[in-house]
Amino acid sequence: MRQSMQEPGQGPLASLKVLDFSTLLPGPFASLLLADMGAEVLRIESPNRPDLLRVLPPHDQGVSASHAYLNRNKRSLALDLKRAEAVAIVQRLVLEYDILLEQFRPGVMDRLGLGYETLKRINPRLIYVAITGYGQTGPYRDRAGHDINYLALSGLASYTGRAQTGPVPLSMQVADVAGGSLHGVVGLLAAVIARQQTGQGQYVDVSMTDCAFSLNAMAGAGFLACGVEPGRESQVLNGGSFYDYYRSRDGRWFSVGSLEPNFMGALCDALARPELARLGLSPDPAQQQWLKQQLQLEFEKQDYTTLCGLFAGIDACVEPVLDLAEAVEHPQLKARSVVVQVPREGGASQAQMACPLKFSLGLPEPRHVGSGLGEHGEQVLRELGYSDEQIAGLRREGALG
Repeated sequence: MRQSMQEPGQGPLASLKVLDFSTLLPGPFASLLLADMGAEVLRIESPNRPDLLRVLPPHDQGVSASHAYLNRNKRSLALDLKRAEAVAIVQRLVLEYDILLEQFRPGVMDRLGLGYETLKRINPRLIYVAITGYGQTGPYRDRAGHDINYLALSGLASYTGRAQTGPVPLSMQVADVAGGSLHGVVGLLAAVIARQQTGQGQYVDVSMTDCAFSLNAMAGAGFLACGVEPGRESQVLNGGSFYDYYRSRDGRWFSVGSLEPNFMGALCDALARPELARLGLSPDPAQQQWLKQQLQLEFEKQDYTTLCGLFAGIDACVEPVLDLAEAVEHPQLKARSVVVQVPREGGASQAQMACPLKFSLGLPEPRHVGSGLGEHGEQVLRELGYSDEQIAGLRREGALG
């Protein structure tokens, strides 16, 4: 029997067992969160077409750092799903691993004999989460895409960037992670809660474009209800107001988010320009642009160290733009233990970003970095009842990598 109550350090998702067919970023980031929170995650990988994340630089001792992070705490089983014997293994696995996460284009799993309708006949409790670029329906369902395309089609890129230079490639994958990964986890856990009430699993269709569209949030609400079309540098939060970045004398940057009058007053007092505070809430675009120019002049008068000291002791919503080396040493992030040492082969460890969620009962310690391709194949098959002879036969036939 699975335990229904969480034990200290076991993790809130310790009762969940997940088959993960995903590659690259959206699915693996989702299953990383699940694994960090205690779920047992088994990756099903192709022995013939390895996940490209495995070769993505930079490498640490010959292993991709991205792969080692995104696939920590997960086991790996390499199966050639074009072989009937491999499909049969998955069909046995879904009796125990009753949550499945996949990221293929629509129809691929069906053609392999592993679609939802087929597998739910084996296990009606199966929760089947499919993360795709455009979803399972619509004219774009079979179209290739990447994060930048989903942001473009969702409308988000239309008011991101500068008015003169247009949209900019973002430094992190918003549609992949905020769209696919996080919404995938939300949908999966919602289906788990529903199954607790009904005993039935279900199919969860996660479109990264749909989810990116929902991230329009305030601007989207304003357009749909009021017809206000957002443009670049036309709104309070996208460069249309003083809420922006400012360069110091020595070329460093500072974020200024002093929207509320008390924060704006503190900002202007610190810069010895108290008369500017009255313009903070001005709806006049011309006044906002003049205010930005004045703030830039003030920031350029002082260097990074001086500005850091100036704002360190006051609440003005002004913070320096840190690079990663500085971020990991920042006292707030260090106090929150955002970096963790994860065991690796040979008894050493690798520094990785920790699970950002904090639970009063704690989380299990990281078990290992991302596994080698098919590293746990024999172990998993023995757990399913396969004999050594059967496992050897599967290897000879090419079903098991």
